[in-house]
Amino acid sequence: MNTAITAYFGADIFDGRVLQREHALLVSGGVVVDLIPAGALPMEVELVDLGAGTLAPGFVDLQVNGGGGVMFNDAPSVETLKTMAVAHGRLGATAILPTLISDSREKTRAAIEAVREAVEAGVPGIAGLHLEGPHLAVARKGAHAAEFLRPMDNDDLEMLARAAETLPALLLTVAPEVVAPEEIAALTGAGAEVSLGHSDADYETCIEAVEAGARAVTHLFNAMSQMSGRAPGLVGGALDSGALLAGLIADMIHVHPASIAAALRGKAGPGRIFLVSDAMAVAGTEAERFELNGREILRRDGCLTLADGTLAGADLDLPGAVRNLTGQLGLPREIALAMASSIPAAVAGLGGRHGRLKPGRPADLIHLDPTGRLASVWRGGAPVW
Repeated sequence: MNTAITAYFGADIFDGRVLQREHALLVSGGVVVDLIPAGALPMEVELVDLGAGTLAPGFVDLQVNGGGGVMFNDAPSVETLKTMAVAHGRLGATAILPTLISDSREKTRAAIEAVREAVEAGVPGIAGLHLEGPHLAVARKGAHAAEFLRPMDNDDLEMLARAAETLPALLLTVAPEVVAPEEIAALTGAGAEVSLGHSDADYETCIEAVEAGARAVTHLFNAMSQMSGRAPGLVGGALDSGALLAGLIADMIHVHPASIAAALRGKAGPGRIFLVSDAMAVAGTEAERFELNGREILRRDGCLTLADGTLAGADLDLPGAVRNLTGQLGLPREIALAMASSIPAAVAGLGGRHGRLKPGRPADLIHLDPTGRLASVWRGGAPVW
């Protein structure tokens, strides 16, 4: 067995919580060995001078609908998952939850089985599954096809509970006016993480869902009841409830920068805001169009839309989202990096393996140059890009 130690130094190192300067990260056998002051390096190590920038945990993306030219909905298979994982690994997300947009029960079963097989086969980067629907509100469907949206029945509940017990992570986006509190409690009791989204529910209904076990909100501000003075809606519930964490598409198109800044200032803890890409098939490609459930989606001016202008996912990667927060909003680098690594890992129950640089963890690493652009990626200590 190769026990050689590689020391990465020359860049600031973010360990998932704290930004360390003048330190070195030691890696051996594909896992993190230690994080030590650069001046205390042992003699017999292979030195990798990163020069400048930031070394951080590989990003964790909980909302990935497609990438590398393919959509998970079109062909929920291990081959599709391999293509998506490779594409997003090269974009800095070393762990992803492939996301199925509302579809038929048969397609949902196929997605669950594909992820189960991929995890069993050890496909790098596939950390679990996100089912965004189909138990959503038609009034807030966004780009989801209305014909697939429906209430949850006993067969759905049994299928999802079984999936939660067999997959390493299962994130379910549901509308709390469609899925009852007792159903949410049953799903979380089986091990699923329930996120509220695509919902027109009032504040009180959302808080009932939180009390039943929901602990996240899907793409804050988008496809949900908004906050007003007398009706806080799901946006108000997300910000007011410290039990909820909230995903955010920080492309500065889905949400206005001023709204992002206000949400970051106003979010009640300990729940925090985290970043998602909501990426589609074009991620990692130069393609200008693709299809979702038979509808054409166009890539123009940094956004993805249906023909009628409805936003349909995002033309975004997580390094870009981090740059937007640090550059446009002046957010401290360590906060923005945590929003793309340790926080989403914790949301999906993946914090024991992903999102942190700690001894014994996989050496899933990214190096960002001084401008915040992706320079290198390693998964399990092996170069990805």
